[in-house]
Amino acid sequence: MSREQAGTVAVAVIGSGNIGTDLMIKVMRLSRSLRMGAMVGIDPASDGLARAARMKVPTTHEGIDGLVSMPEFDKIRVIFDATSAKAHLRNAEIAREHGKLIIDLTPAAIGPFIVPSVNLDEHLCADNVNMVTCGGQATIPMVAAVSRVAPVAYAEIVASISSRSAGPGTRANIDEFTETTSEAIRVVGGAEVGKAIIVLNPAEPPIVMRDTVYCLVERTDGAIDLDKIAASVAQMAEAVQEYVPGYTLKQEVQFDEFTDVVVPALGRAISGVKVSVFLEVLGAGHYLPDYAGNLDIMTSAALRAAERIGELRGWFSA
Repeated sequence: MSREQAGTVAVAVIGSGNIGTDLMIKVMRLSRSLRMGAMVGIDPASDGLARAARMKVPTTHEGIDGLVSMPEFDKIRVIFDATSAKAHLRNAEIAREHGKLIIDLTPAAIGPFIVPSVNLDEHLCADNVNMVTCGGQATIPMVAAVSRVAPVAYAEIVASISSRSAGPGTRANIDEFTETTSEAIRVVGGAEVGKAIIVLNPAEPPIVMRDTVYCLVERTDGAIDLDKIAASVAQMAEAVQEYVPGYTLKQEVQFDEFTDVVVPALGRAISGVKVSVFLEVLGAGHYLPDYAGNLDIMTSAALRAAERIGELRGWFSA
């Protein structure tokens, strides 16, 4: 496969809403290896398409079919899908037919789940990778941080975001959010069972994204090393901060001992330690206000995934 000069690998963004527009701006401002090849929507009056046109990015309001017919399509290697779980089904099929890597920012979960700080390098050959959900990107690293040093029997996450940062796409995918995130907590995070809850908070002024992670660490044999868990969480937070600077631990990890507690999701009683992690995600404010950390973490993770996959596939010159 041919190698290209840094900054010349073309990408397309499908979905001209909040997430797609923020991602477009990140590609243009932050990436040294990718460039915008096309911005795709279905609403000709959308702000995202108008902004793209002002920034001299080729646009179409005819969806994936319009993208395929654009003269720029042949040069595009990566398609970011910021539409909906339902729309992604067809988008993914067409991308595969044309040999394009598609990075899925919807909860469709056709391809493997990707959380850059946890498992990105495990799926570099996939033609479709799924970025889970905003709640998943924020919380699964913490579940993984605990599970890599102690057995997590059950993990529950609560993602609280401002209603203002939840657009039509987010609201239409609430069920998919909970299902996809719960599954990824298990598959990527390493918990035996996972559960996800999202809260759309209408408070004014708008709240910054906050996430709470609960992990029930089961005592199997011997003591549970609390210091090791706390250190692992801190290390993982630093890893996420490399691509999401506004990602922070709000306080020290909390530990609570429990004995013979019946966990319905597990169908048995367990003893051990409940690990509680409290997070805040402040957005970079590239397109939307900084309280929209739920959008920022998704677009930042997707950008990191595309750059890393391209790097290891040899797309960029030294």
